[in-house]
Amino acid sequence: MFRQTASPEDKQSAGDQQPARRRDDAASRPAGRSAGRRSVVSTAMAVALLPALFAASACGGPADASTGGAELTVMTWAPSGTGSTDRPGMTALAEAVGRDINSKGGLGGHKVRVLTCNEHNEAAGAAKCAQQAVDAKAIAVVGSYSQFGESFMTTLERAGIPYIGGYGLSGAEFSSPLSYPVAGGMPALIAGSGRQLVDTGCRTVALVRPDTPAGDSLLGYLANALKPAGVKLVDVKAPEKSSNYTEVARKAIGKDDSGNCVTVALGTEPTGNLLDSYRRLGSRNTRLASVIGSVQQSVVDSTGGDSGPLSGAYVAGWYPPESSGVWDALRSVVRGTTADGRTIDVADSGVQTTWVAYEVLRQVGDRLTAAGRQVNAKALTAVLDSGDPIDTAGLTPPLAWGATNMLASAESPRLVNTWVTYQQASSGRLTLQQPGFVDVRWVLTGGRKP
Repeated sequence: MFRQTASPEDKQSAGDQQPARRRDDAASRPAGRSAGRRSVVSTAMAVALLPALFAASACGGPADASTGGAELTVMTWAPSGTGSTDRPGMTALAEAVGRDINSKGGLGGHKVRVLTCNEHNEAAGAAKCAQQAVDAKAIAVVGSYSQFGESFMTTLERAGIPYIGGYGLSGAEFSSPLSYPVAGGMPALIAGSGRQLVDTGCRTVALVRPDTPAGDSLLGYLANALKPAGVKLVDVKAPEKSSNYTEVARKAIGKDDSGNCVTVALGTEPTGNLLDSYRRLGSRNTRLASVIGSVQQSVVDSTGGDSGPLSGAYVAGWYPPESSGVWDALRSVVRGTTADGRTIDVADSGVQTTWVAYEVLRQVGDRLTAAGRQVNAKALTAVLDSGDPIDTAGLTPPLAWGATNMLASAESPRLVNTWVTYQQASSGRLTLQQPGFVDVRWVLTGGRKP
């Protein structure tokens, strides 16, 4: 039987914590990373590294019989109760993974204590969650979601706590020396969507995106993807929360000419509302596209499946679609687990990112154990910084965060996974439009198409 990762007393003391192509784009899966990539000068700022072994509290009780020594604390945070950006599946999965790790002997022989935190989609909430991770002496923050990286990364940096597998919504996640993103975030997705639409023959692409600084940053990446083909870009700003996107959809559709395409980069809930407006306008020639996270299988289902507006839509993703066998282990762990009273959605990109992040944590922990080393924040960081690739068994290309793996970008040097998948809604299901991964590194660096 699985053990709970934190007792009721632990949860109460945590405040807001909650219980725990075309082939010209290089579509083959990479065997490794090029040694010729730009090295990144390490930061001069000194950070204090906290001890990583956290003694078992009276609330948490003694470690499992299968593990020894002190507990290791990790944290996962995500917003809940916000209405538009909720990701309860991420924190629920973290708790389930913690139980799974402990049932198999722990991490490096130590019981794992998973703390979760609701950051409320607020800068203050994200900062509070980060401070709670510091206070709990967490060895890592794993698989989390927040658009307020500038509000939490400095807190983690001062404590020497690595941030493994954030969702990729903020610049800090792709620049901090203690951030280890497992996907390319929104930059890679929007660049991938642009190239996918170029390959399908679009002559004009309207980007429907949030009217926020994060939304502003997407324009450059999409422009880089479209420019070599001479495709026109139309910027369509949209509110983050609305029940009526008729004017937004009308502007995106424009004259509904042949070759007109629309790509959507909003949250899941606003995307669903936008699609309602899009469907009512009844466009005939405009092709629809989006990115994973805005669209996922549940959105395809809720909007009518093969008879809805997403029928035939193109979708750029970070990972293989949920129907792929690479997610079988995830399905096994979440079976019967719920978030907000609902079964965890394995097709949710946040859930998938949390799973990949914890797989990285497992592998790094195994390497430290095999080398006879303690598992703590400093040791985790050393392995992650070594540049030795981590094989995620097909979930992503091999991941590495060494100096030679960095992106040649002053803004996003730690965006090391520049590969995406091309998917399409076909017969009511998201499936691969073409096999393998597509590298959009050249788009992200503003270089010429190879």
